[in-house]
Amino acid sequence: MKTRIIAKLDAKPPYIVKPVHFEGLRKIGRPDELAERYYMQGADEIMYIDIVASLYQREILYKHIEEAGKDIYIPFAVGGGVRSVEDFSKLFHSGADKVVINTHAVQNDPEIISRASRVFGAQAVVVNIEAKKWDNWWECYTDCGRIRSGRNVLEWVEEVEKLGAGEIVVQSVDKDGRKRGFDIELIKQVVEKVDIPVVAASGAGKLEDILDVIKKAKPNAVAVSSVLHYDITTIGQLKAFLTEHGVEVAK
Repeated sequence: MKTRIIAKLDAKPPYIVKPVHFEGLRKIGRPDELAERYYMQGADEIMYIDIVASLYQREILYKHIEEAGKDIYIPFAVGGGVRSVEDFSKLFHSGADKVVINTHAVQNDPEIISRASRVFGAQAVVVNIEAKKWDNWWECYTDCGRIRSGRNVLEWVEEVEKLGAGEIVVQSVDKDGRKRGFDIELIKQVVEKVDIPVVAASGAGKLEDILDVIKKAKPNAVAVSSVLHYDITTIGQLKAFLTEHGVEVAK
């Protein structure tokens, strides 16, 4: 199976930002320009997450999402502030192919996953997990890595699969933005727990980090941001590197 490479855009509208440990936001650029740039470089998917919508408890800013997705012709996943099946519907009408949910499902209403999956299909429902390690377990966090849930990540991923999620994104609060590598053990254990696709995120600082997580944890896709935003690599260079090292990627 080919490993997908996803360009992840963390948004604090109207800009794309880059946090460290989900904090200390640095402004990177405009969503539409970055989405088109990474699309032209050969990304397999663009993932746009409004990382402050739930934290600020505000409405989803659909205009910015429409702008970000207008010139890309690959799957476009969108999340941030999703609280209802109606929000899913509005996001699809705004150009999303998949909707990513975390805070509301974890803290308030896990069944929203089932309702959305029944209406739109499992392939359109993505659960994002913000994981923080405590001794020998990982806890689900929400609201841009700020709020504890008490939920065990490995139990939660099994639950969301049963509820009908079609894909899981695994982010590490501890590793995010540090550019020192992924939490490989976390991603490996999530991959082994579920049968749906798993996207590894948080931690890439060099090409070898991405190769390492693919080889050791075997996710279905890797979401990258810092290595693209800071011109460490391009999507094309990354795919060429992975191909040279025996990883099958989409061309």
